[in-house]
Amino acid sequence: MSSRRSLLRALGGTAALGALAGCGVPAAYVQPGDRAVADESTADKRLTWANWPLYIDTDDDNPNRRPTLEGFEKRTGISVDYVEEINDNDEFFGKISPSLMNHQSTGRDLIVISDWMCARYVRLGWVQEMDRARQPNVAKYLDPLLRSPAFDKGRRCTVPYQSGITGIAYNHRKLGREIRTVKDLWAKDLKGRVTLLSGLDESFALLMQGNGVDITRWTADDFHEVCDQVQREVHRGQIRRFTGNDYTKDLVSGDVLACQAYSGDVIQLQADNPDIRFVVPEEGAELWSDSLMIPNRARHKANAERLIDYYYDPEVAAKLAAWVNYVCPVPAAREILADADDADTAALADNTLIFPDAGMRKRLAVARDITSTERTEYARRWNKIVGL
Repeated sequence: MSSRRSLLRALGGTAALGALAGCGVPAAYVQPGDRAVADESTADKRLTWANWPLYIDTDDDNPNRRPTLEGFEKRTGISVDYVEEINDNDEFFGKISPSLMNHQSTGRDLIVISDWMCARYVRLGWVQEMDRARQPNVAKYLDPLLRSPAFDKGRRCTVPYQSGITGIAYNHRKLGREIRTVKDLWAKDLKGRVTLLSGLDESFALLMQGNGVDITRWTADDFHEVCDQVQREVHRGQIRRFTGNDYTKDLVSGDVLACQAYSGDVIQLQADNPDIRFVVPEEGAELWSDSLMIPNRARHKANAERLIDYYYDPEVAAKLAAWVNYVCPVPAAREILADADDADTAALADNTLIFPDAGMRKRLAVARDITSTERTEYARRWNKIVGL
């Protein structure tokens, strides 16, 4: 499932946006008045939802059935065309950007994108502001930690679908000790047995936290300090390689003893190997989200808003959390799971990687995104170190 956090390519969406920008104002920016079309929701009871593969609950006996989605259709009479077509943030950006920059419909009413990429859509004016009056569950139940990221103050244009933590995974039995801090990755007994994530947006925040940086307002100096640090570790052979989503293979095989990792992946790995542990370092870890957005000129905006709010019903959020095992953006779902008759399901309520406890929450932060003006320079430096 971590393909949602796949590496940022030097080309693709990044290059496209760089080419569009001029005088600091993207040529493709869409003014607020040009974003909406007449909403057909009342007369046309349907919507199209583009999501990532394996990112919704399915029936144990029939993987083509999606119980929560069927529940929405039954409750509302709205039919959902659910399309698993997003495999990479940049690739999907390239797919729908021609329509958005040319003020055309994308044919989709709802999309799910990683927040660092959501920031681009919001800055370009490619998504519509939601009507919170239609979304009482979102207003009531959205996790306070996720309510106001730097790129979308007050979450007017984006709503987290699922969240996760970028932290450190390690093999406790093979390493023979605990890992507590980011700086532990640079220990001598880990030489050549460490991997970092290759994607700039996925990797930099945790490394900055290791240096004591407040990632909600990091600076250029903070970024270059991390690059200098990683460069040194590459030269002395500390880092085995930079990875996409394949870091799990190295960890399972034992070729790697510690690595940057996503919380949801580690829950899955632990089911087969309890020696693999995930740590939110003492200095902190990055809390990220994949968020729901309504693109410009969506023809079923009200239906999409209703679907988003449905997934913020704690009962529904609990069903989804029990299946995907990422950080649930609806903390109230924890009580629902705790009361489940099935022991394994009830145990999820106590899993701090799905429902972070008070101590862990203090160490989690949502990173400021990389702006369009920063991105070209930063991606060039990072990709050179990583070898992209």
